[in-house]
Amino acid sequence: MSAPAPSVYSPEAVAHAERLGLTMGRANLEVFAETLEELAKDDPSIFAVTSDSRGSGKLKPFGDRLPNQIVEVGIAEQNLVGIAAGMAAAGQRSFAVSPACFLTARSLEQIKNDICYSDVPATVVGISAGVSYGALGSTHHSLHDYAALRAIHNLTIIAPADNHEAAAAVRFAAGHDNPVYLRFGKAKLYNLPHGDQPFQPGRATLLRQGDDVALVGIGEAVIHCLLAAQTLAATGVEARVLSMHTLRPLDRQAVEDAARDCRAVVTAEEHSVHGGLGGAVAEVMVELGGAPPLKIIGVPDEDTVTGSQADIFRHYGISAEGISSAAQSLLARQEALR
Repeated sequence: MSAPAPSVYSPEAVAHAERLGLTMGRANLEVFAETLEELAKDDPSIFAVTSDSRGSGKLKPFGDRLPNQIVEVGIAEQNLVGIAAGMAAAGQRSFAVSPACFLTARSLEQIKNDICYSDVPATVVGISAGVSYGALGSTHHSLHDYAALRAIHNLTIIAPADNHEAAAAVRFAAGHDNPVYLRFGKAKLYNLPHGDQPFQPGRATLLRQGDDVALVGIGEAVIHCLLAAQTLAATGVEARVLSMHTLRPLDRQAVEDAARDCRAVVTAEEHSVHGGLGGAVAEVMVELGGAPPLKIIGVPDEDTVTGSQADIFRHYGISAEGISSAAQSLLARQEALR
């Protein structure tokens, strides 16, 4: 019997999402592989480069149908990135696919020098990111990748929040002439209410309007921001919800607007509280002067707990309950200072 699909949702979150009428989509990894194959069929310059990661990257169908457009290097992440960089320099569109925990640590020097400083059109794809591997523990968790990569020149960093953003991000990367890092988890995700807003790298997506508190999420934390907004609305608090799918370049204008319009800001991410989305938002807010209070929700500076992805999310407050509670605490503090 196959193992159950990983989930970032507690039973309470599932019930909450269903009450809102949200529909369950697929895992972003599946959308990535399907979209990449679709593009590669029409463009022979597109290649997948894997490190014994066809299965975990959902790329077996790609390899079966396009065997001349996939390169297997074995479990050798540094070599993976070097080969992808060389292919890109030679005119190919390479996608280097490997678990984020190893890809962005073991091959960081190659990402920095071979791809980013050389400024070649290669895409680094961190799969099973964040705490997707759950019970395998901290060796397999990637809670450092935003911080490690955000300071590297030329690199665009995108962590899609749902299938719509995932497909659009892959299409963007395939046509982009500079380095890209795409981050995907393993769990099925709810489809978000984008409306008619197009996906624009470097521009946050406004999922809900509100001027009391801004909830800014990235990747698989975004849905929990949206659920938290509904929890807050029941108490009379109107929350603005932003999907900050692009960490670099950050949508500074969206952050500045939120800081000016709202009485508090809460960020949520499947990453360390150091150096990720929260840090990037804080950097913008501190330059404004007189900005409202900020709470960064993520994994604190401690040994990471082990468990299912949903359990880890709940433990660290990356949940509707945790995010709404943080927002209410900030707003109460603001009221007390009046």
